[in-house]
Amino acid sequence: MGHNLSYQSILVAVAFTGFFSNADVLAQEAEESHNVRLLGHDDLQARSAYHPVIQRQIIDGTERWIAYVGHHGGQALNPLSGNMEKNGTSVVDVTDPEHPVYLQHIEASYGTSGAQMVRVCSGAELPGGDPSRSYLLRANGGRSPEGGNVSHQVFDVTDPGAPALLAVVSEGLADTHKNWWECDTGIAYIVSGVPGWRVDRMTQIFDLSNPSDPKFIRNFGLPGQQPGSDGEPPVELHGCISVVEVNRVYCGQGTNSRGILVILDRNKLITDTLVDPENPTTEELEAAIISQLRLPDFMGAHTSFPVLGMRPERFSNDQEFKVRDVVAIVNESLRNECTEEARQMMYFVDVTDEMHPWPISTYNVPDSSGDFCLRGGRFGAHGSNESFAPMYYGRLIFASWFNAGMRVVDIRDPFNPKEIGYYIPAITGNTGERCITISDERRCKTAIQTNNLEVDDRGYIYLVDRANTGMHIVELTGDAREAADFSAGLANGN
Repeated sequence: MGHNLSYQSILVAVAFTGFFSNADVLAQEAEESHNVRLLGHDDLQARSAYHPVIQRQIIDGTERWIAYVGHHGGQALNPLSGNMEKNGTSVVDVTDPEHPVYLQHIEASYGTSGAQMVRVCSGAELPGGDPSRSYLLRANGGRSPEGGNVSHQVFDVTDPGAPALLAVVSEGLADTHKNWWECDTGIAYIVSGVPGWRVDRMTQIFDLSNPSDPKFIRNFGLPGQQPGSDGEPPVELHGCISVVEVNRVYCGQGTNSRGILVILDRNKLITDTLVDPENPTTEELEAAIISQLRLPDFMGAHTSFPVLGMRPERFSNDQEFKVRDVVAIVNESLRNECTEEARQMMYFVDVTDEMHPWPISTYNVPDSSGDFCLRGGRFGAHGSNESFAPMYYGRLIFASWFNAGMRVVDIRDPFNPKEIGYYIPAITGNTGERCITISDERRCKTAIQTNNLEVDDRGYIYLVDRANTGMHIVELTGDAREAADFSAGLANGN
């Protein structure tokens, strides 16, 4: 992990060296935007970035906002340690969004796929946590050609500049991916490849209410994925999002094909008594499933973000069902330069009658709006924000679209979603090439690849780039800002 520099010493060192200044200048050249303004940029040591999470922390009595960013595989120089390090987790102070400060890189133990996913909880929220501490859960390594050598870990990040490994939650896995951690209960749904299961990504459920003492609850997957089952197994899990208040877990299976939206009964999932929690029977798996929506074979379900309790204006005079529950399903584009069989988009599903989920609308970015198929790299959907930040929840969704950057979508009428803003970062000297071979001819282009994004409770939006361009911090302007509700929760005061 490099040197354990203190939080304050890193702040002082970076402030005097101007570590981020050149990247900030580059990031403002040739950007494309509408109703979105760039505030700050960090190059993330030119590492391919997957997913950011932003946490409010009290450090030495002062409120700070810290971004934790998971990375894809690879390696890069860490200037803080002077060492080449396998891509892991970047830790960045974003308290001042115009001047982010890189604090630490937590190296992955395995170079295969970095440490793509991270979640953070405060000990004050966790039932068994130390109220004075903060904790990080991350996937350590990804799909492994050797199999059985990746894991999930918990770190103490009370001092984000000096993370300390607390526990290994699960190890000996063939794959890891997009976890979810309930900070108010401590229940974690971690995506794992447990040996013996018939897919490389299923769900392990742990009680991490005391992060230093993980307690295994059970394994879960769709019937046909468990050891000893027959036939072709359903497509593997990508990730789940739980909503404790309504006792539901929403899971997306698949990335760009054979997608499935799965709605689970949370209580049955975590409290049912099983004969063998490691190898549940088909009947025990089925008991937790409320419903499944199987998508066409050419569509995936990469992200399944629940937007519950919506009140669309079009139903305001109805006698019943004025309130609607919706899930935004985002596919993932996997191939460069629009060479996939089908365009990957964002879909909205009405789950008000959760026994019968039903698609109601789609959102897409037309290629013609920016000649995106010619720009290089992937063009198409990847994911949405997963934060329930109150100023945006039920009003706006932010979607990553690879070389089309971030798209701001007004969902107040989920039956008719409308784009009201976008931000496409500029290419920098770090941005990597994306290549494609057609008829034995190989060509490469340098392209932005906005990979995932997130919002914090101040309303700032964070984009991270798959092609090594770093992290961009933006805010809404104009009509897009007016569509938000900054009277709800914490606002950024601008």
